[in-house]
Amino acid sequence: MRVKKVVTDNVTWHDPRQAPFRLLGFKWFAQDSVYRRLPVKPKHAISAAVNGLANHTAGGQVQFRTDSRRIQVRVSLDGNRPMYHMAQTGKCGFDIYTGEPGEQVFAGVSRFSGGAAEYVARLATNSTGKVQQYTINFPLYNGVRSVEVGLVTGAKVEAPSPLVDDRAIVVYGTSITQGGCASRPGMCYTNILSRYLNREVVNLGFSGSGKGEPELARLIGEIGNKAMVVIDIEANTHGKLRKVLKPFIGELREINHDVPILVVSRIPLSRDATPRGLAQRRSLRDFQKGLVESLREAGDEYVHFQDGKDLLLEKWAHEATVDGTHPTDLGFIMMADALAPVIARILRE
Repeated sequence: MRVKKVVTDNVTWHDPRQAPFRLLGFKWFAQDSVYRRLPVKPKHAISAAVNGLANHTAGGQVQFRTDSRRIQVRVSLDGNRPMYHMAQTGKCGFDIYTGEPGEQVFAGVSRFSGGAAEYVARLATNSTGKVQQYTINFPLYNGVRSVEVGLVTGAKVEAPSPLVDDRAIVVYGTSITQGGCASRPGMCYTNILSRYLNREVVNLGFSGSGKGEPELARLIGEIGNKAMVVIDIEANTHGKLRKVLKPFIGELREINHDVPILVVSRIPLSRDATPRGLAQRRSLRDFQKGLVESLREAGDEYVHFQDGKDLLLEKWAHEATVDGTHPTDLGFIMMADALAPVIARILRE
C-alpha cells in the first residue's frame, strides 16, 4: 500500500532527549548520549553479537503531555533490513499510546515505505485539543540514529505524570524478550508490563544472544536504583544453562545483594510437541526451579522462580507464536498478563 506524504506545515520539531520529555529504557544515555541499551564502551568485554544488538532500541520510550492536535515523528534509522517473520512496524516503527497511567490506549503507529531508513510519520491526532499524556515506543529490532517529535507550533509541552516508582525493572533475555515478533513496539511484553505497572522496564533482550555471560551480569549490576531483575535465558543457552545460570546469579549478587531476581523458564514452543522437546523443557524447568529453591534454602530470600509454561494459556499456546518460537501479539499479551501480578507481588514483599 502506498504511504501518503505527511504534511509538516505549522509543525515544530522537538528533541525528546530534552526536558520536559522523559526518556526511558536507555540506562547509559546520560553517559553516551545515544539510543543504545548498553554502554558504547563497556567496562567488561561483550560478544560482537550483543554489542550490535545493543543498538536496537527495544524498550525505549518517550513520555510527555501535550495539547497538540497532531503528533508526528521524524526518524533516521541505522539502516533497515527486513525480517521474513516480523512486520516492519514492529521492527523499525514507532507507536504511541495516550491516556493517564493505568488507562493508556493505543493511538497509532508510524507508516512508512518498506525498507525506508528515513521517514516522517504521523502517529496520532488529538481532536479534543486538551492536554493529554502520551508514550511513544521505540523500534524493537533496529537502531535509531535520531528521532524528533513534531507538534503543532505553539502547542503546550509538559512533563508526564510521575511513575509509580523511579526504580527500573530490568529484563534480561533472548529474542522473545527483545520483542520478536510483535506487530508493533507497544506489543512487546516488556512494554505491556511498563503500561500495566506504570514503571520503567529496561529491555535487555538480545536475539540469539541471551546466553548468561558473566559480563552481562556485571553490566546489569551497573544499573543503579533497580527494583528487580528478570532472567529468561533458557531458549538461548539450552544445555549450557546448567553451567551458566548459577554463576550469573552469583555475579549479580556480588553487586546487588538484596535486589529481587526472578528466574523464568521458557514458554512452550512448537518443538515441545515431540517427546524429546517436551522432556528437555521439563528437565530445564526443573533445574531452574531446583536452583532457586537451593539458593533460597541457603539464605537468599530475594530470588524467585516462574514456570514459563504458565505464561501462555494452554488452550491457545499453539496459536501464540509466528513460527513456533516467537510470540505474536496474542502471545505477548498472555505473557504480560501472567507476569504482571507475579512481579507486583514480589515488589510488595
